[in-house]
Amino acid sequence: MNGTIFDIKHFAVHDGPGIRQTVFFKGCPLSCWWCHNPESQDVNPEKIVRINKLDGQEFKKEVTVGYQISVDELYKTISGDQIFFEESGGGVTFSGGEPLTQSDFLFEIIKTCTQNGIHTCVDTTGFASEKTIKKIAEATDLFLFDIKLIENKLHQKYTGIPVDEILKNLKWLDQNNKNVILRFPVIPGITDTEKNISEIKSFIKSLNNINQVDLLPYHNISNGKYARFKKKNKMENTKPLSDDDMNKLKLEFESLGLIVGIGG
Repeated sequence: MNGTIFDIKHFAVHDGPGIRQTVFFKGCPLSCWWCHNPESQDVNPEKIVRINKLDGQEFKKEVTVGYQISVDELYKTISGDQIFFEESGGGVTFSGGEPLTQSDFLFEIIKTCTQNGIHTCVDTTGFASEKTIKKIAEATDLFLFDIKLIENKLHQKYTGIPVDEILKNLKWLDQNNKNVILRFPVIPGITDTEKNISEIKSFIKSLNNINQVDLLPYHNISNGKYARFKKKNKMENTKPLSDDDMNKLKLEFESLGLIVGIGG
């Protein structure tokens, strides 16, 4: 069985516990305004022209972003870092894009890793069928689950899809005591409004078994990617929140009795 990925990051420390390898799946049903991996949205490989500059000259090279890989090939790469996983309590994180869009391939690579003692984590938007969520929940050790906006119209406006199914899946994971760390992208003027933060806090308080949230500060380091992929960057002139604002928000969520991190 083959899947389509576009990158593998070694020695990641912000994608779950310990030292990890992060595998980036290609394809995502969302089109978030603040997406920092615009190359992940289309499931198909894409050709771009990469420009390198040296001594005042430009050198152009066409490259393909995204490639197919088999379960066995991917496992071979993952297992190469196993000594670091074992020493640090780490493992492999499947991110994207949205890894649940390739759920059969995801299930098989998780199963292979688990059989060989490698901790697995799925970094997800939560947008999938209940059947898919249940299948992957039985296989993986941990979910990093995004919670962005509670109001359906706003979620549809800024991500392109409704929120109902996402919240339903999150409630199912909570009710079935699955291991979940919430991730809240703090996007200036969009997710950090007083109303949305209040609604996010109320929703989290309704959960029984999830007690950890990572606040993900907005950054604009992906501006160059939008230009390379000829995609419209709706957040081009948005400035990140200050460290003080992020720390105040951290205290606000900690007041709920949550374990709160900044940056994952």
